[in-house]
Amino acid sequence: MNIYSKIGLAAPEILLPDDGTDMTKWAVIACDQYTSEPDYWTNAEEIVGDAPSTLRLILPEYYLPVETEEQKAKRLEDIKKSAEEYLNGNVFRKLGPGYILTDRLTSLHPSRKGLVIAIDLETYSFRPEDKALIRATEGTVLERIPPRVMIRSNSPIELPHVMLLIDDPTGNVIERAWAEARRTGIEPVYDTDLMQDCGHIKGVYISDDSEIAEDIRKALEEILDAGGDGLLYLVGDGNHSLASAKAYWEQVRETLPEDQRNDHPARFALVEVVNIHDKGLDFEPIHRVVFDVSFEKFIGLVKDAAGEENVKVSDEPSGEGQRFTVVSEGAPDKYVSIIANAPHSLAVGSVQQIIDKAGLGVDYIHGEDSVRKLAIGNNIGILLPEISKDSFFETVARDGVFPRKTFSMGEAFEKRFYLEARVIR
Repeated sequence: MNIYSKIGLAAPEILLPDDGTDMTKWAVIACDQYTSEPDYWTNAEEIVGDAPSTLRLILPEYYLPVETEEQKAKRLEDIKKSAEEYLNGNVFRKLGPGYILTDRLTSLHPSRKGLVIAIDLETYSFRPEDKALIRATEGTVLERIPPRVMIRSNSPIELPHVMLLIDDPTGNVIERAWAEARRTGIEPVYDTDLMQDCGHIKGVYISDDSEIAEDIRKALEEILDAGGDGLLYLVGDGNHSLASAKAYWEQVRETLPEDQRNDHPARFALVEVVNIHDKGLDFEPIHRVVFDVSFEKFIGLVKDAAGEENVKVSDEPSGEGQRFTVVSEGAPDKYVSIIANAPHSLAVGSVQQIIDKAGLGVDYIHGEDSVRKLAIGNNIGILLPEISKDSFFETVARDGVFPRKTFSMGEAFEKRFYLEARVIR
């Protein structure tokens, strides 16, 4: 496996199912989706049946709180057995060192392009104070890591649902590579519909020794050099899964002599890289519903935090300072601006600090309509502004991480599907 240390990238030997595999049954959505919708996973089981599928290689997180320890232990054992059977049988084929260019179609967007690579976990850190090449975008909940480490350490292979972001407004990395792949007529290695109305995806294999691969690496180096902060990738989706891969590698590393640590397969993790400026990638703010607090009391808390003279409340939107909207039952929307002395550099951070300091009950809600439905009685809704793609990387470089529950990337059905695999032992 060729390793390109400057850009934290390695060219993995990618595994895909052999020709003739039903790819609609093979590909399954990220395990951390539809955790409150058992019908989704029941339907997936019915669709897959006895066919080879990544469903046999993952543990959907829906089952974690609803099954006994014995049931979960059996699932882990089944995952291990399936992985070994797929590796030793006629399920997987090896593509050789290289990358996969992906193109995803959904009902919301005709295209979202990506690049599947392996990244060096030594260049990743979820600690906000670390100026690592690969950084988290939101705080990491350490309690969520051990169960994922257990799953990773149980299987000889990995399947990626982690999405990393790069800041490439001119499209020199992924978009240019796709244009060249089309020009040279490279045939897809998969081209399939995705189950349960989740769209369509195709992927082309790019050999590590090709000109396209060399251009990809050069373009990534140019982004890194232009940034000046040592930041190249941000984790968009799957932060806790990547943190778990890092924790697992650190466990393995301690068992290895020095001369076996540089290229051990557990040191690397498969991810999909997406350009933050891709038009098929939506950033949606995550709003708040605050329980058992009146509008007047909450505004009083805002004024306590920033100073009464620095807080403006209006019936019309204001262009000043940090802005958010408070909605409540039977009352017109109120537009709030913190003009100066805000608790955080972002409106979402200021709101979250005020909520946390007062010990208020809160829920995190996707979609304005849902917020309005829940803002009833003595509950209020807080509608937060969108996060700008143009300042996204700059904000993380300056502040370390975004406040928790700041943004989401697309809808659940747009999340990554498991397709590619890699040996990690």
